[in-house]
Amino acid sequence: MPENDPSVAHRHREVFDRELFAVKEGIVRMGERVGAAIDAAVAALTAQDIAAAQAVIAADPAINDAQAELTALIITTIATQSPVARDLRFLIALAHVSYELERIGDHAAGVARQVIVVGSEAALGSASLTRMGELASGLLHGVLRALIDLDEEEARRVASGDDEIDRLYHAYFDRALERMRADPSWVDKGAHLLFAAKDLERIGDRVTNIAEEVVFLATGEIEDLNP
Repeated sequence: MPENDPSVAHRHREVFDRELFAVKEGIVRMGERVGAAIDAAVAALTAQDIAAAQAVIAADPAINDAQAELTALIITTIATQSPVARDLRFLIALAHVSYELERIGDHAAGVARQVIVVGSEAALGSASLTRMGELASGLLHGVLRALIDLDEEEARRVASGDDEIDRLYHAYFDRALERMRADPSWVDKGAHLLFAAKDLERIGDRVTNIAEEVVFLATGEIEDLNP
């Protein structure tokens, strides 16, 4: 049967659509797992729960494995199905999204590591870190919805939300430095809490990167949403 036969093209498209659906489904599952990691890390930070922090770290390799599996599936799909134009662009964008999700998972684990280092006896003394974590989690869920729906406006709204995380981070940074100067015994703990704050701030940046991929898919234009 000739390769240009319509029935061959139809079957080829069916195979590609199945593989593309598997990639999309994998991205959603990975995003849910990463969102749960952020929530668990922030809860551990707020409650100073070392055991909960350890559980976040223990779960991080599964996120790494999910990203590796998605990358392999995307590469295989490109190699065997030879997608062009919009289909190829979509697969490449999803590969970028899976990378950003994996890095967000790393940042969640980074927060958990600081909980363990600081210890349960140290009073954190600030609701700002909890609020940053809640905002970061909300933005992640929002950008995943935008990705599923290819909703350009929602992606832009999510990206604009990163400004509030940045504001909270800089305010916390200033307060932490002030306390370090006033209380040298708090310097070590303060430094680790600043590392946790930076991980939360970086989650917002990486969510913005995903939002940029959504805008690219929706419009075909590459745009910096956080100049």
